[in-house]
Amino acid sequence: MRYISTRGQAPALSFEEVVLTGMASDGGLYVPETIPQLSRDDLEAMAGLSYAEIAFRVMKPFVAGEIDDETFRGLVRDAYATFSHDAVVPLNQLDANHFLLELFHGPTLAFKDVALQLLGRILDHFLAKRGERAVIMGATSGDTGSAAIEGCRHCDNLDIFILHPHNRVSEVQRRQMTTVLANNVFNIAIEGNFDDAQAMVKASFADQAFLNGTRLVAVNSINWARIMAQVVYYVASAVALGAPSREVSFCVPSANFGNVFAGYVAYRMGLPVKQFIIATNANDILHRTLADNDFSKQELLATLAPSMDIVVSSNFERLLFEAYERDGDAVRDLLERFQHEPTALAEAPLSRLREKFSSHSVDDDTILEVIREAHHRTKELLDPHTATGYRAAEQARADTATPMITLATAHPAKFAEAVVKAGFSGVPLPAHMDDLLEREERYEVLPAELTEVQRFVAEHRR
Repeated sequence: MRYISTRGQAPALSFEEVVLTGMASDGGLYVPETIPQLSRDDLEAMAGLSYAEIAFRVMKPFVAGEIDDETFRGLVRDAYATFSHDAVVPLNQLDANHFLLELFHGPTLAFKDVALQLLGRILDHFLAKRGERAVIMGATSGDTGSAAIEGCRHCDNLDIFILHPHNRVSEVQRRQMTTVLANNVFNIAIEGNFDDAQAMVKASFADQAFLNGTRLVAVNSINWARIMAQVVYYVASAVALGAPSREVSFCVPSANFGNVFAGYVAYRMGLPVKQFIIATNANDILHRTLADNDFSKQELLATLAPSMDIVVSSNFERLLFEAYERDGDAVRDLLERFQHEPTALAEAPLSRLREKFSSHSVDDDTILEVIREAHHRTKELLDPHTATGYRAAEQARADTATPMITLATAHPAKFAEAVVKAGFSGVPLPAHMDDLLEREERYEVLPAELTEVQRFVAEHRR
């Protein structure tokens, strides 16, 4: 398996090279040169298997022999042994044909654990094989940082630096990062927003001279291995509900778009998916693009669903590459215009997207309303991000005969402030985190200045 850039000018790489490289040298994102296929027999054979075994079978073609089967099975098995539920990502029925896919049973109570528990192990495997060390540098709007830290804190060959917007993540999210006192973990609170942090990470990948030759590795959804690991739960949940004998639909709370794109890859592999619904909060670039062909930046709004508070949806580029029929020049031209002026998609690519994707945007008042309503109807307490998906699934689904799977992206305890604002007394943390708010924290507050951040990273790496 070779991987190519969405902008068409970077060299094709192997899986190992893509995992260790992250962003392509031309500024694009890597995708498989060809999408592997799962036959009807392949999907039927997954019925009743453990999540780890389904994961091995789905991901094996992407790894393409670069990790031997026995080692890769072991990495996958170890990654999902860290989850508190035997099903890893259980389905929870809400009504006759609407299901929650609970992606929050990992160490940090958010869907990012599904990919990052595996990615840390894959990175450490490749670095050990090469006899190298590397620095991980990432930006987080909430969940990615803690999941990346938990996935990498025990890695022998990695130092990890996570940037988060100062005072713009929930207290639980912050403490899940800043109370990890491992020698290879460094948290940086940026005096700015998530997009400021993301821009500095991207600039650091573009020019890595400040590290004097040490490899810089990405663990956000720029890294293809993140997408690869997320493909699995689309396949596993669909098979549990009768695929390939019937179609299913998915509703996905969306920000950087990596989660939705993983579902699209599952569909392209052969999973029978009728519809994808993109749920956004008030930061609605994805909804505006699909609904009105308004592909433009707008001012960032702070919302009750902070992990979705972004201006630029990085992984949307991967879907645009497919919508533009893999024309890297067209994608590069579109995204260059997007940086400087309001723009729009060409009609044919937009029509292709609308064949499979719908969208819906939810504001803060509606989030609170949905948390109350969903609890009244189902006795389930939703986090604010999942609440956007719950409402979008009801408003935008194509039909009620097709099973709808809404992705529950975080445990409500991670966003207790929103739950309390909705009228509830609070949400207890799971037993293994019940002392989180009393644990010692360690982090550095830095201005949103690239040179200051790079100096800190260069001085503190081991």
